[in-house]
Amino acid sequence: MTNRNKGILLLLASALGFSLMTAFVKLSGDVPTMQKTIFRNGVSMIIAFFFVIHFKERLFGKRENQRLLLLRSALGAIGIVLYFYAIDHLVLADADMLNKMSPFFTIVFAAIFLKEHVKPFQWYSILLAFLGTLFIIKPSFSLDVVPYAAGVLSAVFAGGAYTVLRALGSREQFYTVVFYFSTFTTVVLLPFVIITYQPMTLQQTVYLLAAGVFATVGQFGITLAYKYAPAKEISVFNYFTVVFSAILGFVLLGQIPDVYSFIGYFIIFGASFYMFLRNRGGEDVPAELARKKE
Repeated sequence: MTNRNKGILLLLASALGFSLMTAFVKLSGDVPTMQKTIFRNGVSMIIAFFFVIHFKERLFGKRENQRLLLLRSALGAIGIVLYFYAIDHLVLADADMLNKMSPFFTIVFAAIFLKEHVKPFQWYSILLAFLGTLFIIKPSFSLDVVPYAAGVLSAVFAGGAYTVLRALGSREQFYTVVFYFSTFTTVVLLPFVIITYQPMTLQQTVYLLAAGVFATVGQFGITLAYKYAPAKEISVFNYFTVVFSAILGFVLLGQIPDVYSFIGYFIIFGASFYMFLRNRGGEDVPAELARKKE
C-alpha cells in the first residue's frame, strides 16, 4: 500500500471519529465550552498515556522537538476551543465545514514556513474555497456572525497546528504528540474550568466522555495521516467529516442546513476535489519516511 493510500484511510477513520465527537459535544447541551474542551482532551490524554507507556516512549518527546510540540499544542488548544464554541452556536454541518477550511490554511502555512511548493491552481482553489465560506457565513453587521468567525478562526489555528505536524514529520510518535497536546490543553484550561464549572447530569457526562474517545480516534488518525502524505495530496478526504456530521445532525438533532450553506459546501468541496485531482499524479512522501525506506 502506498503512503498516500495509507494517509487516505487514516483520514477517513479520522473523519468518522471527529464527526461522532461533534455530535456528542452538541448533544451534551449547555455545558460551558471550556468544560467540554477539557473533557475532550482529558480523555485523549489518558488514552494516549497508555499508548506511550505501552510502547516505552517518552511522555513529552525529545528535547530538540520541544518548540514544535509546544507550538502545535498551543495552536491546537486555541483552535479546539473556538471549534467547540462554533459547534455550540451553529448548525453542526456549518461548524464542521468552516473548520474544514483548515487544509487550505495548512497549504498556505506550509508554503510560507516550510517552503513547500504551491502551484498556481492551488492558490486559485484556496480563493474559491474562501468564496464558499461566504455562502455559509452569510456576512451581516450583527453579533450573529461571531460563531461563524469562531469557526473560520478554528480552521486557521488547526491549519497552523497541522503545519507543525508536517514539520515534526516522523521525529515523534503520534501518540506522544497527542499526549503532549492533550496534556497541555488540559493543564491550561483547568483553572478556567474550575472557576466556571457547571454541574452536569449523568447523560451529559457520558456524552462528553464519548466525545473524548472519538476525538482521540480522530486525532490519532489525522496525526498519522499527515506523516504519510502532504496535505495537498490527501486533504480532500477530510471532508467526509461534513457528510457524516450532516447525517448525524439531521438524525440526532433534526438540523437541516439552508440552501446558501449547501452552495458553500459544494464550492469548498469542489475546490478541494479539483486540487486533489490535479495533485494525484505522483507519490509525494515526506522526506523523513523516504530516508527511512532507503
